[in-house]
Amino acid sequence: MFGDVKYPAGFEHFDYVNPGAPKQGIVRLFELGTFDNFNIVIQGLKGSIAGGATLINQTLTTRSLDEPGTAYGLLAEAASYPDDFSYVIYRLNAAARWHDGKPVIPADVIFSLDAFKKNSPMFSAYYRHIVKCEQAGERDIKFTFDRPGNRELPSIAGEFPVLPKHWWEGTDAQGRKRDITATTLEIPLGSAAYRIREFEAGRTLVLERVKDYWGKDFPHSAGQDNFDELRFEFFRDDTVGREAFKADQMDWFTERSGKQWSTAYDFPAEREKRVIKEKFPDASSGHMQGFAFNLRRAIFADVRVRRAFNYAYDWEESDRQLSNGEYHRDSSYFDGIPELTSSGLPEGQELQILETVRDKVPAEVFTMPYKNPVGGNPEAARNNLREATRLLKEAGFEIRDRKLVGADGRPVAVEFLSQDQGDERGILFYKPYLERLGLTVNIRTVDSVQYQNRLRSFDFDITTYGWGQSLSPGNEQRDFFGSESADRPGSRNLPGIKNPAVDALIDRIIFAKDRAELIASCKALDRVLLWNCYVVPQFAAGFQRAARWDRFSHPEPLPKYGVTGFPSLWWWDAEKAAKTGKRS
Repeated sequence: MFGDVKYPAGFEHFDYVNPGAPKQGIVRLFELGTFDNFNIVIQGLKGSIAGGATLINQTLTTRSLDEPGTAYGLLAEAASYPDDFSYVIYRLNAAARWHDGKPVIPADVIFSLDAFKKNSPMFSAYYRHIVKCEQAGERDIKFTFDRPGNRELPSIAGEFPVLPKHWWEGTDAQGRKRDITATTLEIPLGSAAYRIREFEAGRTLVLERVKDYWGKDFPHSAGQDNFDELRFEFFRDDTVGREAFKADQMDWFTERSGKQWSTAYDFPAEREKRVIKEKFPDASSGHMQGFAFNLRRAIFADVRVRRAFNYAYDWEESDRQLSNGEYHRDSSYFDGIPELTSSGLPEGQELQILETVRDKVPAEVFTMPYKNPVGGNPEAARNNLREATRLLKEAGFEIRDRKLVGADGRPVAVEFLSQDQGDERGILFYKPYLERLGLTVNIRTVDSVQYQNRLRSFDFDITTYGWGQSLSPGNEQRDFFGSESADRPGSRNLPGIKNPAVDALIDRIIFAKDRAELIASCKALDRVLLWNCYVVPQFAAGFQRAARWDRFSHPEPLPKYGVTGFPSLWWWDAEKAAKTGKRS
């Protein structure tokens, strides 16, 4: 994105891999939820995708894990673009092949982009600035953009999954023509190091390593994809999955609950060190997770109401009771990326940028550093509830017969939408605090398919939601927070934000001319989002917890931006496996 790349032309492998890692073994992985679809084009629109199924697809480029925002060739072997970033040309690797042996050709790339733009709400927004995709040579594809100056677009053009046109335009085993707009459980054709071998819908998905994978001798593949088989087991909730892991029905379990991490792993295999618990630092991304309001509901139109909900949330006590104090509270939309996080009062270039939208943002943006309310003891909680009550009264609500009522005299009720027990536990803690304000609070927990359907159609009052941020934010911010995405089904603008100041700041990020301007623009956007109180911020960790049966090894050290690197960088360690014992 800015500056030079680390690896020179002709490099043999990334520094963070073991090029001599053995290719063997089976790894069994946990997946939360279920699945009923393998068609990634309509992911987020129809059906529920099995996450592991995406591993059979490849993109034109791949990101390195020891640099922020640098891409290298995958299906493509070369790229070129002008100084004004008005287009990019990618050249396909002549060796690239589908699993049926047919070459990957420019028509596949053109077909894929067209399919995603026409059928995927998320991709249609993300790639709308590509106005033309055409063959420009035997193996060349040219992407033309709607305007110059957007330095992220050449990279973005290399990030979408490339699909086999000949397969999707063909027929299945029963002679039926395939439909790119429909869900399917027919095993799709891919080009990556793994392919789907078998599955049991909603329960199990098995991928096998492709022994004659076309890219096995290329730099992007060396030392990676070392397991012969990846087996994904699907569970409706973490509790059952965790117990299955402890019974040695799975090899790896990513733990989401701080409290369970502290209390649920006291069992023989862990005490004998046959099971390893480890926290992996996460320097690869930032995020904001919180209780997201649906601004399409009239009650949440007033920022004072949204602030009142934040005052009612005793996060410190919640962290103590539910997570044994494992977390810190989110106070930025870029939490985890310090250089992009706003703090104190705006100054320098950030202040200059904010001055351009001064009349469109809360006055506090310029006068007060953003801080979440602090609880943690009964006195603080009472004071915060008093302030919440004051804000609600100021917004036109009052208490009658111990019920909060609006100007129309009707009691105020809200529903929290949840998809699993982990989220539900957090809501149940929050519920009595809101009830003390006079609110009627309902909780609706649904399965993952219903949950996704309701999010797609914005059918919720409040739900837990998170936005992951890259080290170099850009065009995705429009899908996260831009006005154009607010009413588009399937977008990630879940709150329905329509704010001209936010739109203007997103444009400043996208068209930043250097890293310094990008950083200042991100801080400005962060500050404006926080003071508009679109969410009640929850928690952040800065690490990922994982428990594993000690049968694997990994390179030392793991790459800075790779978090666990599992399973792609790890390998089966026969010596460790023998000591750990036979699988159940």
